[in-house]
Amino acid sequence: MEKLIIIPFSAGMMYLVGILILRGIKWISGLSKMDKLRLFYSLKAGKVLKSAKEAFVEGLLHRKIFLKNPVLGYMHMSLAFGWFLLIVIGHLEAVVAHGEIFVPLYKPVFFRFFETGKNFPLSGIFSFVMDLLLLFVLTGLGLAITKRFKKQLFGMRKTTRLKSGDRIALTSLWLIFPLRLFAESTSAAIYNNGSFLTGSLGKILTDITNPELLNLPLWIAYSAALCFFFIALPNSRYMHIPGEIIFIFIRNAGIKLKKYTNTYTDIQVFSCSRCGICLDNCQLSTAGINNSQSVYLLKKIRNRNLTDEELFNCLLCGKCEIDCPVGINTIDLRITQRIESTRQYNSSYDYLYDLAPEKTDIIYFAGCMTHLTPSIISAMKRIFVAAGDKVWFMDEQKAPCCGRPLMLAGQYEDASKLIENNTKTIMMSGAKKLIVSCPICFRVFKEDYELEKIDVLFHADYFLQLINSKRIAVNKSGTRFVYHDPCELGRGMSMYDVPRNVLNEAGNVIEIKKEKEMAHCCGGSLGNLKITQAERNTLRHHAIEDYLGYEPDLLVTACPMCKKTFVRENHIKVMDIAEVIAVQSILNLSSSQITAKEIVLEEEIINQG
Repeated sequence: MEKLIIIPFSAGMMYLVGILILRGIKWISGLSKMDKLRLFYSLKAGKVLKSAKEAFVEGLLHRKIFLKNPVLGYMHMSLAFGWFLLIVIGHLEAVVAHGEIFVPLYKPVFFRFFETGKNFPLSGIFSFVMDLLLLFVLTGLGLAITKRFKKQLFGMRKTTRLKSGDRIALTSLWLIFPLRLFAESTSAAIYNNGSFLTGSLGKILTDITNPELLNLPLWIAYSAALCFFFIALPNSRYMHIPGEIIFIFIRNAGIKLKKYTNTYTDIQVFSCSRCGICLDNCQLSTAGINNSQSVYLLKKIRNRNLTDEELFNCLLCGKCEIDCPVGINTIDLRITQRIESTRQYNSSYDYLYDLAPEKTDIIYFAGCMTHLTPSIISAMKRIFVAAGDKVWFMDEQKAPCCGRPLMLAGQYEDASKLIENNTKTIMMSGAKKLIVSCPICFRVFKEDYELEKIDVLFHADYFLQLINSKRIAVNKSGTRFVYHDPCELGRGMSMYDVPRNVLNEAGNVIEIKKEKEMAHCCGGSLGNLKITQAERNTLRHHAIEDYLGYEPDLLVTACPMCKKTFVRENHIKVMDIAEVIAVQSILNLSSSQITAKEIVLEEEIINQG
């Protein structure tokens, strides 16, 4: 009789442990030699405590989800932390009851079945605590079931779709705790070993049926539910439970995602719980695109059925990374997949030529998109003259692209050739400072170029230095600015305050809801190779509609791509931050109060310059 209860649970547990060991060995052995050393030294350096704390706070308490959505956070926390406490306190109860430190694993799991009396120390307290914890878990389970059918009650527009393994695991999970409740309640009715929850339900069962007839079948069913969950877990979304823990330890060891798919890719893919939090923040949904979001990307990588249509239909704006409670590098993961997909398209770039660099202290690199918005270049030239800086305009006539657009498309080898060519030119100039006016260029120069002893500055940072050192004077106006954070500059490089500090010298920046980490993508992204123009227009219009609600005099951005995208709307005037500074510091208008109309007129002057 006891074996009928123990065998399903034990078989499922042994299968799960075996699979986890094999996958753990595969993941760790798949790391490079250097990454293995990083992991080893992180264990010796005391980072274990940091990783353990993060695993506890995020894996069990789900702090990030709680901060984003308290109800959703409570649901996840009650299931994860509640079950954890049931295991820990249940084991402690079994240790006290048997007077032994080491007890068989199944004893705490089926404690109320095997321990039919209350003749051990603190038995009443243990019964109460275990009932309380079971109630805690059941409330979370109730919320989880409600969310599956009424997601709107949780402030969510969408939830992730389930595959077969997920359905088996989810159904088993939903059955585990109700079955445990009824099994323990029948034992409480027979042996009077329950507390406020199981004891009360046991009395009800006694009134309507014979608990002895239900006791064994319910405990077997409980054991079977655990067995099915353990077996389904490795092939379901719930693999994120052990996967996230491994991911946290590896990430804190300083191991980073490589440009090509490797074992770290698998670890991150299996760390996704498909909680769906990132779905509502994805702007693609606004344009009716609902099949290529990051949560679906990770699922399809795992299932090995990812198509190019889904792979390349992404803005790479990074909003999903901001929302991800696990901290998965969704953009880098997508790019690694793009590299694999486009490997056959790489070019030799034999036609690259060497520029004859000028000897200079300062280089200005405009970039491809800035060349398509020449008013920004005119503004930059005027500011350089006003500051008295002699600057070599590296790509004024001809120069290779910075390389990042190719990276976003997955053509990393091509990008590397451009980077190598540009690096040689920059280093030969003897420059000490490189100034860029495009966030796309800024990011690749900072992250992928090896420019020793060269200070790479974004133009807004350069402007702030000029203002603080009194090298240019900015006329303060009463103009109300809405500042749009470009994706590559804001979420990509965490530069939020510098552009605002500069603009506040020229006018007043309005605080808005969708700004900084939560800022809109303009829709003009170079990262999306599948989106249609009509869909881009929808994204742009949605962002503009939001900005218009604040009644600004001017929409200011710090990205030529964003400006080029936004100016297609006729409802609002758009300028780059360089143009604002050029207008209000160089032309030295007689009045310190500049209206939005005057700014637009001066923009036309710059365009003609």
